[in-house]
Amino acid sequence: MAAPRPLPVRLSGVVMAAAIQDLEALRALTAVFKEQRNRDTAPRTIFQRVLDILKKSSQAVELACRDPSQVGQLASSLQLITECFRCLRNACIECCVNQNSIRNMDTIGVAVDLILLFRELQEEQESLLTAFRCGLQFLGNIASRNEDSQSVVWLHAFPELFLSCLNHPDKKIVAYSSMILFTSLNSSRIKELEENLNIAINVIEAHQKHPESEWPFLVITDHFLKSPELVQAMYAKMSNQERITLLDVMVAKVMAVEPLARDEVPVFLSHAQLLASTFLDQCRVVLKLTEEHAEDEEAQVTIRLLDVLCEMTANSDLLGYLQIYPGLLEGVVDLLRLIHVAGLGSMSIFSACGYIKAEDSMSNMAEGFKSHLIRLIGNMCYKNKDNQDKVNEMDGIPLILDTCSPDDRNPYVGTKTPVFVGERLPKTIYSIVALSEDSASHHQHPQKSTAAV
Repeated sequence: MAAPRPLPVRLSGVVMAAAIQDLEALRALTAVFKEQRNRDTAPRTIFQRVLDILKKSSQAVELACRDPSQVGQLASSLQLITECFRCLRNACIECCVNQNSIRNMDTIGVAVDLILLFRELQEEQESLLTAFRCGLQFLGNIASRNEDSQSVVWLHAFPELFLSCLNHPDKKIVAYSSMILFTSLNSSRIKELEENLNIAINVIEAHQKHPESEWPFLVITDHFLKSPELVQAMYAKMSNQERITLLDVMVAKVMAVEPLARDEVPVFLSHAQLLASTFLDQCRVVLKLTEEHAEDEEAQVTIRLLDVLCEMTANSDLLGYLQIYPGLLEGVVDLLRLIHVAGLGSMSIFSACGYIKAEDSMSNMAEGFKSHLIRLIGNMCYKNKDNQDKVNEMDGIPLILDTCSPDDRNPYVGTKTPVFVGERLPKTIYSIVALSEDSASHHQHPQKSTAAV
């Protein structure tokens, strides 16, 4: 096939001059729209002209998608596209009138189609990435605080744009697409995500890869965690590493300075039910942890589940539900006993012999898990005589005390310079206080109560 003939010099010059003129005008508009007063007085005809330039410039991108050899000829078109998006992005800032005018011209559909073409090119040249990013910023701004625009963005963007952008190698594109998702989601659209779980899981992956980016985190905390049905469906389909990431976000939410809102408490009670049930089903996988298999992902998930349950039982709004959750207290005490028995062997990371050989991270893992088991028992017994009696009937107090006895894992205990084993001893003291409070059947009768920790 013969190569396409270049434009005649005269015609090429005319096209280039027109493009330069448009580019300069667009840059001037972009600067002008940084001022609120200019945005408020912008005539609608300006946006029509910008849209015309955008449509015309996008033809070159369509051609490059059909004929990859044309990608190198996109420079001038990408400059125009980028500046069109910047101009429209700035025009939409805190200006509902401009948002509506631009939306009613079907600019959102044009922008989404063009962004999908960018993804189809799979090029990482900076000029294309810049246009890509600016297009997403425009969609985020036109949807901001404008429900009609949010509906149109969702109509055009879901699900293809999110599936294409949330796993993009460029972290800014991931952040901006997460911003659009955050802005567009509502309770009814969350239900659509239940049928497109890959989008929700891609957000979890985005937070895992880019923890410094606020938008994926906000999508999870402000939207996903408000839907127990979505969380349950996601959890069943996610990888173990993705589950750990989701559990980390749950911990952050429960431990946040701001308490759970009144309407969030019932939702987190549903999450607590899922996590308690899952923990009981798989908690014994930690018993297979050895020096050679310390990185078992299922066991790592179990460890993180325990972390979340500890923080949930330290929350007064969630504690009561978990204190009466069927089988949870018994399961935790039984697991502590099994770990204690496993520690008598030589292969488990909970053993004295294995403890001396282990690296610090493995030692901390073993001690942290025991500490949190004891903490969970203490929290569940806090001001709850039924649970106190259950632990007493299961010989839980001697078991808890025995976890702090001196052994090879803590050779400094009993010397002139005693060293606590991680957090175990403080947690044990707290747990014994919680177990003994208001219970005449126990040997100790502390005078002051200790809040759940």
